[in-house]
Amino acid sequence: MLSKRTSGVLRGLAILAVLGIWLGIGAVGGQAQGKLSSVQTNDAAASLPSSAESTKAAELSAAFVTSESLPGLVVITSASGGALTPQQLTAVTDFAGSVAAIGVPGAGPQDPQTIGDALTAPPVVVPSKDGEAALITFSLDAALTDTPLADGESLTPTVVTALREALAAELADSGLTMWLTGPAGFVADLVVAFGGIDTVLLLVALVAVLLILGVVYRSPILPFVVILTAVFALCLAGLVVYHLADAGTLVLNGQAQGILSILVVGASVDYSLFVVARYREELGRVAHPVQAMRVALRASFEPVLASAGTVTAGLLCLLLSDLASNRSLGPVAAIGIVSAFLGAMTLLPAMLLVGGRRSRGAFWPRVPHLVMAEEATSAAVVPTTGLWARIAHFVARHDRRVWVITALALAACAAFVPTLNASGTSESAIFLTQVDSVDGEKVLAEHFDGGNVQPATVIAPEVDLDAVLASATGVDGVVSAAAVTADSGTGQPGAPAQGPLTVIDGLVRIDVTTAAAADTQEGVETVAALREAVHAVSADALVGGAAAERLDTQQAGTRDLQVIVPVVLAVILVILMLLLRSVLSAVLLMAANVLSFGAALGVAAIVFNHVFGFPGADPTVPLYAFCFLVALGVDYTIFLMTRVREETITHGTREGVVRGLTVTGSVITSAGVVLAATFAALGIIPLIFLAQIAFIVAFGVLLDTIVVRTLLVPALVHDIGGAVWWPSSLDRGAPEPTAIATDTVVV
Repeated sequence: MLSKRTSGVLRGLAILAVLGIWLGIGAVGGQAQGKLSSVQTNDAAASLPSSAESTKAAELSAAFVTSESLPGLVVITSASGGALTPQQLTAVTDFAGSVAAIGVPGAGPQDPQTIGDALTAPPVVVPSKDGEAALITFSLDAALTDTPLADGESLTPTVVTALREALAAELADSGLTMWLTGPAGFVADLVVAFGGIDTVLLLVALVAVLLILGVVYRSPILPFVVILTAVFALCLAGLVVYHLADAGTLVLNGQAQGILSILVVGASVDYSLFVVARYREELGRVAHPVQAMRVALRASFEPVLASAGTVTAGLLCLLLSDLASNRSLGPVAAIGIVSAFLGAMTLLPAMLLVGGRRSRGAFWPRVPHLVMAEEATSAAVVPTTGLWARIAHFVARHDRRVWVITALALAACAAFVPTLNASGTSESAIFLTQVDSVDGEKVLAEHFDGGNVQPATVIAPEVDLDAVLASATGVDGVVSAAAVTADSGTGQPGAPAQGPLTVIDGLVRIDVTTAAAADTQEGVETVAALREAVHAVSADALVGGAAAERLDTQQAGTRDLQVIVPVVLAVILVILMLLLRSVLSAVLLMAANVLSFGAALGVAAIVFNHVFGFPGADPTVPLYAFCFLVALGVDYTIFLMTRVREETITHGTREGVVRGLTVTGSVITSAGVVLAATFAALGIIPLIFLAQIAFIVAFGVLLDTIVVRTLLVPALVHDIGGAVWWPSSLDRGAPEPTAIATDTVVV
């Protein structure tokens, strides 16, 4: 046997080793976290499966153009209204001729030095038919758009910013108003919107959590220990995700990066709260902090592992998605959860124990003192007074009334789920703030056919050309349709069709101009009708283009919702059965959380439609919300029910419910508030998708914490009694005392 002195030295070395490892992770992972934006891919087309019709059409369509491009549009009108003067048109034409010479800021020796080096063709000026606007069209080489420049910035937003500055400097004195829109403009504005993820979003989340922890612990030390645990866990997650994304193993987009930051911070703090709460509880019974931490980790490990495992398993179900962006979010988020678990189970205990016997000081000024004999059992330590004791006894006295009324209220909220419009939104609707690309698109629609910029493309057998042209032009919303000829495959938007018909491997390409722009929902609906019409006359025809990609993305999102939701439910149900060793309790808890999710989504539908006035939602919004809410909502039930199960062994089910709710009420509520606050921080990113996720998850977590875990679940379990553990006979023969023990300790 080792002496106490030797054991103490080994413990100290182990603690220092853990801290050293995490410091190394923080040093390397912090740099990787800062570089995550450089490995993002926000191209919707790259997310589509190879089986999607638009993907197949894009592969065949590439042979008909000299180079792939990303179009950009500069819309120009007179500041005073009315027709453009000849002098103004001359100024616009002169500016278009000077675009190619504008330098690219931040370019290195191997980068394009001027905008002209990044273009597939010279800019073209197109006056509107009404004479009140002019359009400068340019096309960036698609092969260069995602390539980072020497300063680390992407080419597209750099070129767009340079053009906007040049427009303001050179045309402002000509009495003109300018907007830069089109796909290039939208990409640039998206990059700016996501620019807050690395710094602002994380700072807002951490400050919100720090304030909440200050209220919870009323200690100047402990909140920073918990926050440091979350920050180092995020460094570990960022390190792993960066290298996987850089190697092309997974696709990281701006949405996934933002969710990763929020999820890691929220989960790390949640797990830390439970470990700290149990540690504080044990400090009331044992003299040495190391002994208290050993017992606390032993008691916390199973429920925290089950919680992390449930969330991880639920998120990994996203691997079943047809969309690469959804598939990658699963492992990205799972990596974040595992990192949070490791931080809470290793780094947090090491920081709390680094002071040795003086480690109790981390709780200063509310330092827990030894109040019970060391051999006292944890099941006997339950407060008999306070808010949560009163709530627990109220639920016990009125169990059936409480769960029936609560269930009916949740069902009433869930009844509004069908009113949630989750069929998709226009590109311009994704921004919550005023941006140049959205404003420009509105002006563009007033003076030009929006579908000219990114026409729908139909790849069809040459023998079906006439039938396809006739069917396409007969679709409502289609302005024109023309086959690609030898002189029209330049990659330049609006290039005239001249010369002989281009036929490749017996196939022709037909460009279909729609009245609505490809990045609008109206354009998507037009392409859906176009597909039906074309397929009716040519079974081998394929319809592609930007609008078709959006259509396929939305359809894949709807399919994912139908496939992934049942799998997530089945996986979490199995985990609950294994954890609780019970079938009935697992089914009841799963039903309660599904009802809670339905209520959250129903309330979100009301708020989105009648308060915020959102135009709709993407199909991935309810999918992401489901994966996060059901998995995270089950977390709080797991923490409650594992404690109820622990108390049931000694005191029986009904008193176990009272004792379990009493002792876990404060920490679970704190955890729920923290997680809700971190997800709410997503709302600072001015994008409708993240704002909707932020509201649904934040509201849903609070609903789970305050209503489902506090009222519905304990009341239901208390009403059913020992039968809830079926087929286990957990409390068979266990006493059912009429009053709980009077031993108290501050939890």
